Amino acid sequence: MAVYDRTYRRYQGPVTSQTWRFLVVSHYVLKDVFKSKLLVFFYALCFVYPLVLGVSIYLRNNLDRLGQILPQEALEQFQVDAGTFAGFLYSQGFLAFFLTVVIGPRLISRDLANNGLPLYLSRPISRAQYVLGKLSVIFILLSGITWVPGLMLFALQSALDKGDWMTRHLRVAAGMTLGSWVWILLLAVIALALSAWVKWRPVAAFLMFMIFASGSFFALILNLLFFGGARERAWGYLVDPGRLIVIVWSGLLGTEPPDGPPVALAWIALAAMTAFLLWVLNRKLRAYEVVT
Repeated sequence: MAVYDRTYRRYQGPVTSQTWRFLVVSHYVLKDVFKSKLLVFFYALCFVYPLVLGVSIYLRNNLDRLGQILPQEALEQFQVDAGTFAGFLYSQGFLAFFLTVVIGPRLISRDLANNGLPLYLSRPISRAQYVLGKLSVIFILLSGITWVPGLMLFALQSALDKGDWMTRHLRVAAGMTLGSWVWILLLAVIALALSAWVKWRPVAAFLMFMIFASGSFFALILNLLFFGGARERAWGYLVDPGRLIVIVWSGLLGTEPPDGPPVALAWIALAAMTAFLLWVLNRKLRAYEVVT
């Protein structure tokens, strides 16, 4: 369009609020993510266990009606308590890891490979909003298979129970929600950091597996060399993010923790890992590249 035509007009439509502008990035990334039918199928499979657990909770709370159909002894052995929701969190957290491996490595790498980051940051959006928009994609998808169905199951049990089960297990609901948020944040920053530094998606996905596998391996070596394999001094697990998150979950839900450092040290180690990964991510995300 020639300048002398004077046909350019400034955009007069609605403008997204500065507070929620990061959701514009999330909107288009989510549309691209769900173009894969295989991913949609896998995401649907992630709801199988919550559905089975919901049916089990219903049967457990209707022993009088179903006692003639199903063995009452088998149903009575199924107790809905902190251990039930801990198992739910372990199962869904494992699926959340695989889902992050699939969608995480490509979130930033394509923008950097195609020099798209300067186009993002030339708009009225900051680097923090750009990262938050990408991170919220993982948060939205993983929330749908972790704490959201978990709270629905908690509400189902609370509605069906005739006693004070809900008031006695409020810690379970809070711990499950907070524990899911911590796990989602850890997975998101690992995926985004790898996506920013490794442009080839299969390599980034492989490295994400290796972070957890190597963490377990080095933790085992450290425990054998420096702590003699003692359960109460197994502080080598401070380098194992998978073991640390399980320890944190146990502290939040009130279940028996596995071998490893105290819960407080596990929180500190996870916070340090997250801060380091955010620093690594910030070092890579720049609108220009200095060539020396």
